[in-house]
Formats: sequence, C-alpha cells, structure tokens
Amino acid sequence: MTPLVIVIIYLGLLLALGLVSSRFFRGTSRDFFVASHSIGPFLLLMSVFGTTMTAFALVGSTGKAYTNGIGVYGLMASSSGLVHAAVFFLIGIRLWAYGKKYGYVTQIQFFRDRFESNNLGYLLFPILVGLVIPYLLIGVVGAGKVIQPVTKGAFPSLFPHPKFAGGIPPWVTGLVICAVVLIYVFQGGSRGAAWANTFQTLVFMTMGVLAFVLIARQLGGAASATEAVLAKAPDHLAREGLITQRQFLSYLLIPLSVGMFPHLFQHWLTARSAKTFRLTVIAHPVFIMIVWVPTVLIGIWAVGHGIKAPPNAVLGATVARLVHNPIITGLVTAGILAAIMSSLDSQFLCLGTIFTNDVVLHRAGKGRYSDQQIILMARVFIIAVVAVTYGLAMLADKYEMPIFDLAIWSFSGYAALFPLVFAAVYWRRTTKAGAYASIIAAMAVWLYYFRASGWGGEYTVWGGVMPVALCFAAAAVALIVVSLATAPPSAATVEKFFPTAQKPEAAPSKAPVSA
Repeated sequence: MTPLVIVIIYLGLLLALGLVSSRFFRGTSRDFFVASHSIGPFLLLMSVFGTTMTAFALVGSTGKAYTNGIGVYGLMASSSGLVHAAVFFLIGIRLWAYGKKYGYVTQIQFFRDRFESNNLGYLLFPILVGLVIPYLLIGVVGAGKVIQPVTKGAFPSLFPHPKFAGGIPPWVTGLVICAVVLIYVFQGGSRGAAWANTFQTLVFMTMGVLAFVLIARQLGGAASATEAVLAKAPDHLAREGLITQRQFLSYLLIPLSVGMFPHLFQHWLTARSAKTFRLTVIAHPVFIMIVWVPTVLIGIWAVGHGIKAPPNAVLGATVARLVHNPIITGLVTAGILAAIMSSLDSQFLCLGTIFTNDVVLHRAGKGRYSDQQIILMARVFIIAVVAVTYGLAMLADKYEMPIFDLAIWSFSGYAALFPLVFAAVYWRRTTKAGAYASIIAAMAVWLYYFRASGWGGEYTVWGGVMPVALCFAAAAVALIVVSLATAPPSAATVEKFFPTAQKPEAAPSKAPVSA
C-alpha cells in the first residue's frame, strides 16, 4: 500500500496546484486558452518539454528497447533533441509572432488566414483531433500499465482476477488519472496546465534518474548489467541490432511532428516574448538525453536479467521487481505518472480550444457568446473527448497494442503535415489549392498504411522504410506542384504574413502595343 499512498499524495498535490493557479485566473477566454501571453522562459521550457515527454518517452521507449534493442535511442532521442530545437526556433517563434500580432489561439485560425479559406479549417479540425486521439490513448494505457504491477497484491479480495493479481486494474487507474487532469485544467486553464507541467517535469526527471541509479545498483552497476545483456541478448546492444538502416533513416522525419502538434502550438502562444524561446531551444536537447538514456537502458537491462512482461508493462515490472524500497517505488511511480499527465492536460485543453474557437465561435461570430459561455463550451467538449479516449484506451489495453507503435502513427500523421506549416511561414507562393492538395495527399497515404498495419501496429515497406517517409513525400510534392500550377495568394495576404518582403520596383510605362 505504501507506493499507492505516495501516488495519492502526489495526485493531491496536483489538485492543490490547480486550486492555487485558479486564483490567478483572470476569467477571460484568452486567459483560459493562452494564459494572456504571460508565461516566462522557465515555465515555457518546462511546459513544452513536459508536453513532448509522455508515456511514449518513458513507458514506450522502455518497452521498445526491451524488444528492439539500444537502437531505439538513435531512432528517436538523438534526432528528436536536435530536430525539436530546430523546429522551435524556425517555426515556433514565427507562429508565436503571428499569434501575438493577429490574436490567434489555434493553428486553424492561422491557416485560415494564411490560405484565405474558411473551409480549410473544417478539413483540418477532424484531422488534428483524430491524430491526437492515439496520443491520448498511450497516456491512459501507460498509466494503467505502471500502476497495476506496482500495486500487485494490495487488493486481493477486491481485484481477484489472475490478470490483475490483486493490483489496481488499468480501467481504475485510467479513470482516476483522467478525472484529476480534468479538474486542474478546468481550474486554471492554460496557466494551470503550465504550472502543473513544470511541477510534473521536475518530478519525472528527478524520479527517472533515481530509478535508473537504484536499478543499476541492484544489478551490480551499469557495467555488470550491460554484460548480462551481452551474454543473453547481444543483438540488443549491436550497432544496427534489430533495426534496419532504412528504418533508422526514415525515423528521422518523425520528430518534425512537433511543428504541427496543436497542443504545442498553444503552449508557444503563451510565451511572453520571442526571447522566452531561447532557454527552450538550448535546454530541450539536454533534457531529452536526461530522460531517454535511463529509460532505454532499463529496457535493455530487463532483457538481460530475465524480466518477463509485455512491452507496455516492462518499466512498471522492472521497478516493482528491482526497487525493493516501497517509498522509492512510490516516488518513481509518481514520476512516471507525472510524465504521462504532463501531456494529457495540454492535449485535453487544446482540443477544447480548437473546437470552441474553430467550429463554434467561427460559425457564430465574435461577440455572440460571453467569456463564461465560451469556457463552458470548451470544458464540455473536453469531457466528451476524454470519455471517448477512455473507452478507446480500454479497448487498446485489451488487445495489448504497443504504446510506442501507436504513438509513432500519431507522430507520422503530424509529421506528414509539416510541409504545410513550413511552407506557410517561409514560402509566400504557397496557395490555397496547394494546401488542400498537401493535406489530402498526406492523409490518404497515412490512412492506407495505417489500415495495412492492422490499425496501429509496427509496419515498414521496401525493406524497412517507415510509412512517414511516403506520407511526407506525398504531402511535399502535392503542395509544390499544385501551388506552382495555381494562382498565387492575394497581395494583401502576402503583405500580411511577409511584411518585410521587398516590393518590386514599378516597371517603366510603355506605349500600348496594338494587336
């Protein structure tokens, strides 16, 4: 019961933090959605990093390293550190500037203005929401997979089923986690989410390092733990190992997904100024290394020491077996939940934001509803999304869908849309027709391979090429070809989004030429 008590205390602290943040809530919809652009450098770093590190980074990476070896670090962590920072610098600051200048609170508002199309928003809305759902699923599923082995035997009469072995089943954990996140998001909005993410990021980074040190010590040190892997499963430590070169190279496109995450866009808009991004760009790669190195090594060591568990449950099972101090076990478990919840809150909030602003208010017009009514609509939609997510998460848990692979499909969809956002901020010749063609091409290819994968399993083509490469290529080619073949955007739109562009000098007048 000791680990469970510590987790309950941690959840109570989160709720208390939400209550404190609510005292700073200004009561306006802009404050609820983007914290009135008041977030400073440290909070932005913590909230952005906490949002990108979820069950995928901790539970998923451990499970993937358990099955595929050390190459998993190269697949995501090493490339993500550099690519994320580049995207924050090249895309994030520009989108923040547009949002601050023109009052945007969502991506869709920006794209509607940039491409002079209301209907583009209605095309993007279901896509952005649909791609977030798998991302949400991994958080709910991951939480359950961590709590069940840690609480094994605590409730033998309440949960007697052999599958649960007296531990808290995933459906209970998922329900509690969703409820706690909803409460503190509802209390403080985006400011509450930023504060909670800061607290949670500090917790999961500290506890992750602590778990790594304790597990390494229990296994006789890092060198001894690694030698055991070399003896029993040398492929897990090979340079290529169980991952092909084509798979490795095509994975490099996955981190571009952060450029189109709707929840990350919302965090960017909370920044106080462009200088606020400086700390995030510099420190984000270092933070990724601090989190991913321990989790990948724990997954590999679990193989060498005979820990048997499904990929999603490897981290929880390893902690439960090797960290014998119940207080430490509880702290580490709380740290894992912190990583999971630091993404769920931002994702829940962003879905309510885009529904309210891009569907309801866009059709009703400004001034139709009060700030209180707008916030209420956002909260109601969030509850509906959480309910759907919870149901799908229980279905995913039933079929033991790997968290890592499910997340990769979500990231692949967003990465396929990256040509759209990059062209929108850097290529003034991009047209409305080109934007439509890019989105449709990306999603058509993505859906084709998602179905071929069995709706979320690991899948490659042509000897290891990830589907994200084909989705990205289709989107980029469609955007370029169609944009060049159609009329350029209006001069007013070009001037609005590229005001520093030099206008060509007027050509000297000439006498009319007769036909």
